[in-house]
Amino acid sequence: MDDKAKILLVDDREENLIALEAILSSLDQDLVRARSGEDALKALLTDDYAVILLDVVMPGMDGFETARDIKRRKKTRDLPIIFLTAVNSDPDYAFRGYAAGAVDFISKPFDPWVLRAKVSVFVELHNKNKQLRDQTTLLREQAALLREQAALLHARSAEEADRPGPGPRELQVEAQQVGERLAAVEKQAEAIGKRVPPALRGEFDELDRRLAELRASLRDEESPAS
Repeated sequence: MDDKAKILLVDDREENLIALEAILSSLDQDLVRARSGEDALKALLTDDYAVILLDVVMPGMDGFETARDIKRRKKTRDLPIIFLTAVNSDPDYAFRGYAAGAVDFISKPFDPWVLRAKVSVFVELHNKNKQLRDQTTLLREQAALLREQAALLHARSAEEADRPGPGPRELQVEAQQVGERLAAVEKQAEAIGKRVPPALRGEFDELDRRLAELRASLRDEESPAS
């Protein structure tokens, strides 16, 4: 499995792409080229990226228009964009860039240390978010298994409710065991919830809701028979 983050480099000039690749190669991440705004939008349809380095002045779709289209898409609206501008750029570029969704500007010619430092911050953030997403997915899978076990317990409890013998007691013990496993999942979810960024909040809230529903259903199974 490739754990490298993808960085999208968008510039219509070959020499600028070569310069970016030379500076960022030491980060050991996947550097993906796009020679236009249209190419950048196509690249974003198929892969996830940690950050976009986007040239402002390009023929056809310029950097501002490209950024606005990126921010309109649900999948990419939280993707950080760093604009690349010439030293003598129009002062209005900064205002237009931030309005279009940029998080930063870097002037050409690039300062290698500054460029690497800024990009590495977003790569690290991307990796942390991916780790949180993977952990949330794993917890969802564990919760699904526990829901299946709880449903089976509920069905067996309904069948054996009127039967004499130790059956109901055994079911209560099994329900308590499922509850203990659920408590472990809830503890992990609580720890993850403290670190979830806004972009992942909806996904995590859905997990939290499912865990709460499962806990409520287990309370009935754990209750001693009257």
